[in-house]
Amino acid sequence: MSYVNTIRMFVRVYELSSMSAAARDQRTSPAVASARISELEKHLGVRLFNRTTRSLQPTENGRIFYDGAIRILEAIEDAESAVMDVTQNPRGTIFVAAPLGIGRRFIAPHVPTFKDLYPQIDVRLRLSDRGVDVVSEGIDVAFHQGILDDSTLKVRLIADCQRVLCAAPDYITRRGMPEDGAALLRDRHDCLNLRYPGAKEFQWTLITPDGPRRFEITGPYESDDGDVLTQWALAGRGIVMKPRFEVADHLRAGTLLPVAAATPPIPVQLSSLSQHRRLKDPKVRLFTDYMAAKIKEELRRATDGPDAPQDNATQDARTGDGAGV
Repeated sequence: MSYVNTIRMFVRVYELSSMSAAARDQRTSPAVASARISELEKHLGVRLFNRTTRSLQPTENGRIFYDGAIRILEAIEDAESAVMDVTQNPRGTIFVAAPLGIGRRFIAPHVPTFKDLYPQIDVRLRLSDRGVDVVSEGIDVAFHQGILDDSTLKVRLIADCQRVLCAAPDYITRRGMPEDGAALLRDRHDCLNLRYPGAKEFQWTLITPDGPRRFEITGPYESDDGDVLTQWALAGRGIVMKPRFEVADHLRAGTLLPVAAATPPIPVQLSSLSQHRRLKDPKVRLFTDYMAAKIKEELRRATDGPDAPQDNATQDARTGDGAGV
């Protein structure tokens, strides 16, 4: 297995362009990573990387070997899957990423029960509203909330989630009830923005009588944490766009009220993303199937009730941004 582990190390060094990052990914030290790459180069009789103090770039031989190394690892994974009793003896570690709202409400509570069912599978869960790079960060499955651009990843649609614009009664008393998206701009309403480094110009895509339209909203408050935006909305600081499941309890209690009802937000897609070769891994498939079922169950429970939305949006309206979720 030492040669296989060396190949895995090479693949991660290649994908991350960093010896230290690959070492962290493989839970070892940079010295061990460097030694493995040197041993591999000696074994092959070629240089795989050009190294300087500031960069690490693959050579032409490195690029050729990477293509073959990927095929080797995929073949090993396929062989292991073929002989492994998937339902009785799945094992290993799964690296999972999710947005804060989805992760805290739907993923994290069910990780212990998944672990009880499959005690030899360990789950490493990362929660952040910032985007993740599934490939470079070594993520097995990432849960994504938003409108997906074209992707080379395997995308599995779990559910379409209704969204709502809402604000606290105190804010509405002070600033008035906006009837539609145009009123948000005309009356200069304070909109609470989900923004993070590298985010695009902020827009809300709302469904108008003429179809989906992007509104360039503004406001004095921004955060990269969606739950912070909810707290600001509850404090009467502005209008927030949220998936309905995240604010369903507040809507039922009346601590948040729907606004701009004439132009509701387009639904947001909730999906899982994986590299194609990772999805062949039995433990990744098991985890994804398990969590998809739990998420659908939780979504039904969270959105049942008197505040359940009118289905104004259709599949054809699913164009535009995934921001503000």
